Amino acid sequence: MAAACLVLLPGVTPVGQLDVDFVGLRSNKGMLRVCVTRRPASFPSCRDDPQAIKRNVPATAGSTRFVALPTGDYAVAVIHDANGNAKLDTMLGIPREGFGFSRNPAIRFGPPAFSSAQFPVTTGAEIQQIRIRYLL
Repeated sequence: MAAACLVLLPGVTPVGQLDVDFVGLRSNKGMLRVCVTRRPASFPSCRDDPQAIKRNVPATAGSTRFVALPTGDYAVAVIHDANGNAKLDTMLGIPREGFGFSRNPAIRFGPPAFSSAQFPVTTGAEIQQIRIRYLL
């Protein structure tokens, strides 16, 4: 009811909530580096997007919640930084740590396009269950 009232007030941006669940983690070591963006050009790294939300979540958490997100289309990228060095470790360009994206798109060569991972956030609560994948 409160969210519906906000939509009717002039000058108030409607907001929603996003819950992100992480499944398939190999271990509870390290951190999950989460990027939430509305900008296709900034996906999946969130670089050059001052409105992107970056969050570090302990791998033991299993989920995280984002509140008061302005409504619109978003995409989420996650890295399981198991060794805690604040980056995705690779070997010959192949990720050595886990990663995942909203809507769990097929992975080919490189990260998926924003359009493959995008989903709408409305004035309700959106849930994204992200499967963490490991290639090595």
